[in-house]
Amino acid sequence: MADDTAAVTPDDAVLRRIEDGVAWITLNRPEAGNAITAAMRDQVIVWLEEASADLAVRAVVLTGAGEKGFCTGADLRSSGPGPARPEGAPARAVGDAARLIRTGWQRLVSAVLDCEKPVIAAVNATAAGGGMHLALACDLVLAAEEAKFIEVFIRRGIAPDAGGAYLLARLIGPQKAKELFFFGDDVPAREAERMGLVNKVVPRAELMDEVEIWAARLAKAPTKAISVAKYLTNRALDTDRATALWDEAVGQELVTMTEDCKEGLAAFAERRPPVFRGW
Repeated sequence: MADDTAAVTPDDAVLRRIEDGVAWITLNRPEAGNAITAAMRDQVIVWLEEASADLAVRAVVLTGAGEKGFCTGADLRSSGPGPARPEGAPARAVGDAARLIRTGWQRLVSAVLDCEKPVIAAVNATAAGGGMHLALACDLVLAAEEAKFIEVFIRRGIAPDAGGAYLLARLIGPQKAKELFFFGDDVPAREAERMGLVNKVVPRAELMDEVEIWAARLAKAPTKAISVAKYLTNRALDTDRATALWDEAVGQELVTMTEDCKEGLAAFAERRPPVFRGW
C-alpha cells in the first residue's frame, strides 16, 4: 500500500509515514540504540501534536529501527549551546538543569500522554531510561521477546526523570516501582508483561505484524470515543471521585454528539457492523 504522506528529519534520524489512518513514527538511529537528540525529540513532539488535529490520523505507532534499541534514552552529546551569559556568570545557574528537564523529556512524555489519538509503543529492543518511560507513556505497549526494560538511572548515580516515577508508580504500584528504580536491573519483556508494563509480547519477527493488526483496529474505531476514554483513564488516579465523575459525564455528552456515535447506534438498531469515520 502506498504511503499517504511521509516525512523525515534533515538527517533521517526520525521518520514518519501516514498510511491507512495510522501515523508510524520511527526513531532511526539504530547504531546509537535510537538515543534521542534534542532535534529528534522536538520533531516527535510536533508530529504528536499534529496527529491530534489531523482527522486522517486515527492512531499512532512509535517504534525504533534495528535490533539494538527501541530507545536508550537521551543522546547527551546533542545538547546545543545555551543562551549567552553575563560576564562572571556561572556556566550552570540554579534552575538551568530543572528547566532543561521540564522543556525536554518531560515535554516529550507529556506529548504522548496528551495526544488525542491512541499511541502504541512497538518495543523492538531495549528501552532504557527515558526510552523506557517513553514506551510506558504510550497507551498500549507491544514488545518483542528480546526486548528489555531498564531503569538505568541508578547505574549513573542519578534520579529517574522523564516522568518515570509518575508513570511507573501508577502502572505497578510504588513498592515495585521502587525496586526497579533502586536496583536498575534489566527487566525482560516477559517479566514486564507479567508486571503489567506490557500488553503483549511476541517474537521479534512477528512484532510489526501484530502492531499492524492492533493499529488497524484502532484506525477503524470511533476515534473521539477513544480520545475521551484515554483522557478519563489518564486522569483517574489524579482526581477525586467527584471530579472524575464530572469529567466522565461531560466526556460522555461530548461523545454522544459525534457522527461516530450516531453511526454506532444506527448500526446497533439495524443489526449491522458500524462503519466509523473518526469524527
